[in-house]
Amino acid sequence: MTLEIKDVDAYYGSVQVLEGVDFSAAKGELLGIIGPNGSGKTTLLRAIARILKPKTGAILLDGKQVMQMKDKEFSRKFAAVPQDTTIQFDFSALDVVLMGRNPHLGRLELESEKDIDIARRCMELTNCWHLAERPVTELSGGERQLVIIARALTQEPKVLLLDEPTSHLDINYQIEIMGLLKHLTVHEGLIIIAVIHDLNLAAQYCDRLALLRDGKIVSIGTQYEVLTAENIKTAFGADVIVKRHEVTNQCYVSPIPSSIKRQTEAAHANNADKTIHLICGGGAGASLMYLLSEHGYNVTAGVVNLLDTDCEVAQLLNIPVVTEAPFSPITEDTFSAHIKLIEKADVVVLCNIPVGFGNLKNIEAAEVALTKKGKSLLIVETDTIEKRDFTGGEATKRFLSLKDKGVVVAKPEEVVEVALAQMGKS
Repeated sequence: MTLEIKDVDAYYGSVQVLEGVDFSAAKGELLGIIGPNGSGKTTLLRAIARILKPKTGAILLDGKQVMQMKDKEFSRKFAAVPQDTTIQFDFSALDVVLMGRNPHLGRLELESEKDIDIARRCMELTNCWHLAERPVTELSGGERQLVIIARALTQEPKVLLLDEPTSHLDINYQIEIMGLLKHLTVHEGLIIIAVIHDLNLAAQYCDRLALLRDGKIVSIGTQYEVLTAENIKTAFGADVIVKRHEVTNQCYVSPIPSSIKRQTEAAHANNADKTIHLICGGGAGASLMYLLSEHGYNVTAGVVNLLDTDCEVAQLLNIPVVTEAPFSPITEDTFSAHIKLIEKADVVVLCNIPVGFGNLKNIEAAEVALTKKGKSLLIVETDTIEKRDFTGGEATKRFLSLKDKGVVVAKPEEVVEVALAQMGKS
């Protein structure tokens, strides 16, 4: 079974809200719709749910025009969970769920034992059967959301549409509901299309994502294809860092506060007369870039790989950085460029980096800064070098040699104060 949205345009009066929307979703797939407010996410669900008729294009389920289905046929194949699930009447939760059986009943026909069994199964599936006799007006937001999803499932649909199913819920219900949606696709074979505001939740649970902006699809594909810093900047106008979680390998998005960026840009615009160079990599320099820039210092950095978090942060903060190709060792040319940046610095900071043979030249750069260029060198150490040494002891030997030369060792939060003291001595 496949749901196809083919080149759909939709309007509210004379205002176009969807333009050329084109994608498909297969049986057993959870497709997340993401995008800024006003981008057309809810309108897209309304078009699929036949609440809003597209002006052009087609919506098909297994090749059949959705708009041409009779109401009962449509209601047996499509179910929707709206953004607002408020119910004003004191129906019991079970009564609300049984309303989902209406498409399967004849006129004036009452629910049978079979219908009640289906409702019970759906409530057990959504972990809300224990709420069956409770008035729905007395339920919490998360409990009510589970009941409304159970009502939708009681329709026994092929396609489930949800508009922000986790909004205003605590993290426990967010995880429960998103886990439920994933279960429904894997074990029940539903096609689920859900509007989701939380990009990290979307990455964790969705098979694919569609990113909308101004009624158009900016990007569609896997989380790794869609959740890029560039795409998020294009769609939301926000500066973010996108990383992979160390355990799950899923994308997670961290915003860069606009106040920090304004402050760092102002610092660079004012041409601060003191420069601190960070020998970093593996994310070890990111927080120090913020901290030092906020204090008005010019900051430079190197050598980092192009896909490294430190590289992303440096680019976002307009920090000059020496880079190397991903997964490549530091070359002589790159090393020379690194030394040139170090020559312009007042203080050099060797960050708490992991050291392998590929980036051992960063330790060498620290040695050059201290012994050949006469720079003040500061070492940041949160983990012992032995824990970060992947060179069979070579990095440890050279690192300890730097310490023996009287290099100051500090914690990250002490860097600004210690660096200022170092510059006062020079």
